Amino acid sequence: MVDEKNIEQITRLVMEMLQEGGSQKEGFLVPVGVSARHVHLTQSDVETLFGAGCQLTKKKELMGGQFASNEQVTIVGTKLRAIENVRILGPVRKASQVEISKTDAMKLGVRAPLRDSGDIAGSAPIAVVGPKGAIYLKEGCIVARRHIHMSPADAKAAGVRDKDVVSVTAANERGTTFDEVLIRVDESFTLEMHIDTDEANASDIKTGDAVAIHVKNP
Repeated sequence: MVDEKNIEQITRLVMEMLQEGGSQKEGFLVPVGVSARHVHLTQSDVETLFGAGCQLTKKKELMGGQFASNEQVTIVGTKLRAIENVRILGPVRKASQVEISKTDAMKLGVRAPLRDSGDIAGSAPIAVVGPKGAIYLKEGCIVARRHIHMSPADAKAAGVRDKDVVSVTAANERGTTFDEVLIRVDESFTLEMHIDTDEANASDIKTGDAVAIHVKNP
């Protein structure tokens, strides 16, 4: 069986071959990662939920030094509607944050605004429950804005810069075009577009599919 690391390497090689083969006429190709609901926590909140001295444990490495942890929580909305088994991403942050889809927001009864990750001022309140305790966030629940992670080399090849906004097209049966896609550039990033589960389901896109960037303001 091919492990996840080998799959990532193979995907990267295929993408590079497509780019070199002239596919750039149709737009710079980017693999997609579908981002499910997840939580970011401060160390203090980790300990409240899982016990004093608890450290997040690694399940899977992600880009930019992040990782999916083994630890999971339940998130509870303002109408006491809950979603269980929501994974925590590490490492710990300076502020706790919950990222959900619009469908999740409707289920939980929260008015989560569309925001860039980390922009939580004035966002929706939510409760988070762990095996040892619970926390209530007066703000911190958002629907994450779709975005593309890139290394500087990828950004140069695509003709974009950090914080540019582009359009992206999926050339499948749905033929979906996403506007207002934020470009995020960092040396630690692997080329990948992140969309949430609502966007993926509506456009019939799954993790590993390729989409094409079209620069909005060349």
